[in-house]
Amino acid sequence: MRTKEELNDYRYFPDPDLSPLEVSEAWLNEIKASMPALPRELVEKFVSTYKLPVYDAQVLTQSKELAQYFEAACAFTSNFKAVSNWLMGPVKSYLNEKGIEADQLPVKPKTITEVIELVDSGKVSFATASQKLFPELMLNPQTSPAELAQKLNLIQDSNVDTLLPVVEQIITEFPLKVEEYKKGRKAILAMFMGEAMKRTKGKADPKLVNELFLEKLS
Repeated sequence: MRTKEELNDYRYFPDPDLSPLEVSEAWLNEIKASMPALPRELVEKFVSTYKLPVYDAQVLTQSKELAQYFEAACAFTSNFKAVSNWLMGPVKSYLNEKGIEADQLPVKPKTITEVIELVDSGKVSFATASQKLFPELMLNPQTSPAELAQKLNLIQDSNVDTLLPVVEQIITEFPLKVEEYKKGRKAILAMFMGEAMKRTKGKADPKLVNELFLEKLS
């Protein structure tokens, strides 16, 4: 190797053995188009396109796999915030526990949206779906969430005719609590709700039960 002693010795010069490389604008644009979006770009997209809070977007873009899973799921539902909540909650907890990425999740994005539909339609509560249905889906990823919820007896009761008698019975059995509620102790409603859920073995639609209590106590 030649000795370099002065600054001029480090100058660049054409190598006669190398052919000139000409980079066309079309080739550069093709490469740019094939490159995945950067996290910063995905955050902007998730906020503008899916109307997510900035915090959600930042969490979902922490890994490429999770961001891709989110977008895949959004193709099957318009409830983008629910998808975000599920991925940041039950799904992320499962991934952290197993030490895997979202692309290794047994349940496909479409299946998650089917669980969301069960919750949105009031057939299964979020608590039941996340604590009971989701773990079972991890073990039976090919099973329909609706069929699995039915098999596990997780479908909640949204029938006024069956829930109203329960509400009325509780109000009749706790007259003192009813008086306290009417005097301003609104926190007692939580006790009534807990009693109703216990008597229906957790299958009552909490939203409907709450509405029935408010109606009867007003």
